[in-house]
Amino acid sequence: MTYQPYTVMGAERDSRFLITCDHATNVVPPELGGSLGLPEADMLRHIAFDPGAEGVARALADTLGAPAILSNFSRLVIDPNRGEDDPTVLMRLYDGSVIPGNRPSDGAEKARRLNAYHRPYHDALEQLATRRNDTVLVSVHSFTPQLRGRRPRPWHVGILHAWDARLSDPLIAALERERDIVVGRNEPYPGHLPGDSMDRHALKHGRPNTLIELRQDIIATPEQQQAWGDRLAPLLVEALTNVTD
Repeated sequence: MTYQPYTVMGAERDSRFLITCDHATNVVPPELGGSLGLPEADMLRHIAFDPGAEGVARALADTLGAPAILSNFSRLVIDPNRGEDDPTVLMRLYDGSVIPGNRPSDGAEKARRLNAYHRPYHDALEQLATRRNDTVLVSVHSFTPQLRGRRPRPWHVGILHAWDARLSDPLIAALERERDIVVGRNEPYPGHLPGDSMDRHALKHGRPNTLIELRQDIIATPEQQQAWGDRLAPLLVEALTNVTD
């Protein structure tokens, strides 16, 4: 069976929403030996994928009746949420961990991984995005509660955006009405990197978009992931009613 670097669910669904999950899994493809030389504990950390994000993305897509695309390779193999020329697209050191399988990687190996994993994922994403002329992109990510040597992060949810905040602004307003949620705008990361997924598939095409970051400890179980998918869906629908295309 040929290795597939992405998974599509609900391709036949006709919702305006398209759910993406760039860091869905910590899989290292078989042709790379199934390992990058890291211990299992590191492969279960946020450096390898976004724990909990896949479950939320699936739940959100199901609740919205929307298609979703999920990566099927670790961000350490090649990061699909980075532009091809970004120096962090192929990491050799991440949050204190050296990635042995990436240390000898040269330009040829980077090009091979782009062709094998990164580009097929983005080609499939764009094909889904063009199924309608009014697609709305929602990207689901998760963030670690605390980086090594740093302060704990107080936000439950971060909403990330660049200059196009048509969807993010009303979504933040809706989340701020929820008394039990601490919301961050462009927290814990800035909302835009040139060439990243949203830049490539939303900003360059004028598509309304938002990137949702959820703290990993609140989406650790399948039940929590389903609950957040169910909770976010109506808030996104409400936010979209305030968007002027």
